[in-house]
Amino acid sequence: MPDNTGVLGEVEDRPKKSTMREIIESLVIAVVLALIIRTFILQPFYIPTGSMEPNLMIQDHIIVNKIGYRFWEPQRGDIVVFRFPRDPSKDFVKRLIGLPGDKVEIRKSKLYINGNLIPEKYLPAGLEFGGFEPTVIPEDNYFMMGDNRNNSDDSRSWGVCPRENIIGKAVLIYWPLNRIHLLTGK
Repeated sequence: MPDNTGVLGEVEDRPKKSTMREIIESLVIAVVLALIIRTFILQPFYIPTGSMEPNLMIQDHIIVNKIGYRFWEPQRGDIVVFRFPRDPSKDFVKRLIGLPGDKVEIRKSKLYINGNLIPEKYLPAGLEFGGFEPTVIPEDNYFMMGDNRNNSDDSRSWGVCPRENIIGKAVLIYWPLNRIHLLTGK
């Protein structure tokens, strides 16, 4: 006569977990996964100022990809969240304008990189803002500017952003619901 205990017999021999223990284990796993995701992969941020208007509005909530820049370098035009160089306890969001080695200049409300006019399609038409003397961006640093150029505390006033201060790239507006969309760099 065949032995019918096999695998089923082993499962039936295990003590059953209580429902409460299963709930607690599930909650612990969920919290650990959420912490791992928030720490290393994706993180939500809130936009408190108008420095990136009209592309990011006050009270927008965004998702930032924290892992991407571990595999590739930040690109000109990316919307980047970073720790403010003068006070690393504060997070800023700006558009990456100048890469290491670039010569950045603003003349008559136009951006020039290495002497070439850079079209900025993300800026409102007709926006006028002050000039900026030619500046070469040091190695491992980036030049950041808000899209609302007349209402932005950015690299024009406080200097460059070191690479180690960059948290990640803004990829999505998820709140308010009527503004949900992916963010593109250019």
